[in-house]
Amino acid sequence: MTETGETTDSCLICRSPTDPYFSKSYDGYPGSPFPQGLKVDYRRCGQCGFVLSQTHRALTPAQWEQLNASWHHHFESGPEARIVNQPPYADQALALRLLGANGLVDTGDALDYAAGYGTLARLLAKYFATPIAIFDRYVQSAAPGLTYVAEADLRRYRLVINSAMFEHVLTRAALDEVNALVAEDGVLMLHSVVCERVPPDPDWFYLKPIVHTAFHTNRSMEILMRQWGYAASLYAPQAKSWFLFKAGHPLLASLAQRAAALNAELQTRYLHHKPGFVDYWKGF
Repeated sequence: MTETGETTDSCLICRSPTDPYFSKSYDGYPGSPFPQGLKVDYRRCGQCGFVLSQTHRALTPAQWEQLNASWHHHFESGPEARIVNQPPYADQALALRLLGANGLVDTGDALDYAAGYGTLARLLAKYFATPIAIFDRYVQSAAPGLTYVAEADLRRYRLVINSAMFEHVLTRAALDEVNALVAEDGVLMLHSVVCERVPPDPDWFYLKPIVHTAFHTNRSMEILMRQWGYAASLYAPQAKSWFLFKAGHPLLASLAQRAAALNAELQTRYLHHKPGFVDYWKGF
């Protein structure tokens, strides 16, 4: 039983029972709390398809923190590694500028949660003159021009950006903490891999980082959206990002028309709209 009352075998999303799904063995690396490697067992929810590492969930907080810190240090140690399989920051910055200029999101009241080294914030400031607040509890940069919000100063924002964190969680509380920062008339911008079905394949590309622990499906995200009070979403394939709109958002009724207008201006289907969650990735 976790501190939130959920059992270690229950789904973080829908609380249904989970079943053993597959395992993967990771090699050790310098600085790892598991220098001899680690065998990771994953469980899958039969109701919504959400997959979570049972092994990571059983780690102590100290082990989990050391694993995260050591792996990121190991991964970031080479310049080539830093540009492989990273979020599409430039495309995300462009998407935010386009949606902001068309009144679909409020970049003037925005927070990048789990911003890491602040790459997205730097791009927005440098190329689009769009400063945003950033927060990260574990990874921060000392680069000039970056100022992190103190945890005690966090509040609710009309736009919360979360890039590549949803695959790192171990508890429902970690997910709820992000949503709690979104205003009742706000938007959550989300970047992660969300697919129709998580493959039981140890060689699946999204399992390469040992710190990827949680894998979401279209069904689990649809459920999560409803639980959190979001009513509709936009998906920008180039940015690989979803924009989830709260039920209290003032543009909800005109969202489809505004997305269509932007698509017409760009002469491409830049945005996909759907009530509920845009299940764009159906083929894998």
